[in-house]
Amino acid sequence: MSKEKNCLIVRAAGRQLDLLRGEASRIAKSSNVDWWIDRAEIGTRFCFEDPKAKDSFAVACDNFGIPCQDG
Repeated sequence: MSKEKNCLIVRAAGRQLDLLRGEASRIAKSSNVDWWIDRAEIGTRFCFEDPKAKDSFAVACDNFGIPCQDG
C-alpha cells in the first residue's frame, strides 16, 4: 500500500497546528508507527505508516473542531 494513502490534509496554523503535531506524535507513539508532515497546496499533510493511526488522528481533528480531508 502506498504511504500516501495514510495521509490527511488539515487547514490549521499557529497553536492549532502545534496542538495537532502533539496529537499526531502521541497517536504514532501509542501505535508504534512513524509519522511525518509535508506541505500541501491547501494546508498541512499529516501522514502515518498505519491506517489505524490515520483514523485516530482524524477523530482527534474532529474532536478539536479542525476540518481534515484525505490527502
